Amino acid sequence: MTDPVAEVAALLKPTPSVSKVVTGGGRWLVERKDLGSPFYCAVVEGECLLTIAGRDPLQMTASDFVLVPEASSFTMSSLEPPPRGTLAQRLETSPGVFRLGDPDLPVSIRAMVGHCSFNSDQRELLVTLLPEVIHVHGEERLALLVRMINDETRADRTAREIVLRHLLELLFIEALRCSGGAAASPGLLRGMADPQLAPTLRRIHEDPGRGITVETLAKDAAMSRSTFFERFRREIGVAPMEYATGWRMALAKELLRKDVATTEIAERVGYGSASAFSVAFSRHFGKPPGAYSRQLADA
Repeated sequence: MTDPVAEVAALLKPTPSVSKVVTGGGRWLVERKDLGSPFYCAVVEGECLLTIAGRDPLQMTASDFVLVPEASSFTMSSLEPPPRGTLAQRLETSPGVFRLGDPDLPVSIRAMVGHCSFNSDQRELLVTLLPEVIHVHGEERLALLVRMINDETRADRTAREIVLRHLLELLFIEALRCSGGAAASPGLLRGMADPQLAPTLRRIHEDPGRGITVETLAKDAAMSRSTFFERFRREIGVAPMEYATGWRMALAKELLRKDVATTEIAERVGYGSASAFSVAFSRHFGKPPGAYSRQLADA
């Protein structure tokens, strides 16, 4: 059976960037601005505050894990941060290990943090299907994956980049597993927790080439058209056909990257002809499939 969450995580193509161990003592604060990339943190011991732009501060304690799929600006600090504008105290005590705050004071926080990137040109669409913030407590598997990523980052082993990419993909899937349910923010996870919408989402992902309309999807979900439309939009965050078209276009781009013929792609993503697919692709991305393929070849 198709797993939409696994498919989205795979298409995002998370790639490694930075992984480090951070310790802190006394009053400290670090600030990051205009990142636009995923950020994660696993607290090993102690407590700290994580404040993401536009959200209330989040107090993190030992065994907490946070993943922000698209971090813009945020701060991490001690529970009593220093006054804003205070010169940050930051010392790299060994490769990939950083000490924050007064180095003469006892360590009050130890955490593993990392940044990565999504090597997908469908990132904007796919990220909207994920929660804005994933906060999980007490999941040892997540902490273990972060430790493995940190260890692999430090080592100079064969196939290091491939291993890191797979570990990051596992980290994202495990985090999404742990954060799913009706309490999740609107998006794919919340939809998959809905017993009537989950089969519909699986069918869209499993067979994007079939004829898809709001009516057929509502019939699959055993709901009236109006009830289905409103429920899908409320739980997923987008209208049903917007979701289906977005997923079809994401797959089309992936197939173009694999040099699949346009006629075959049109059939696989639900268009009656290559010309109909080309029109839809151009409307969605502002360029025809051929121009996109040439852009890939020139990159």
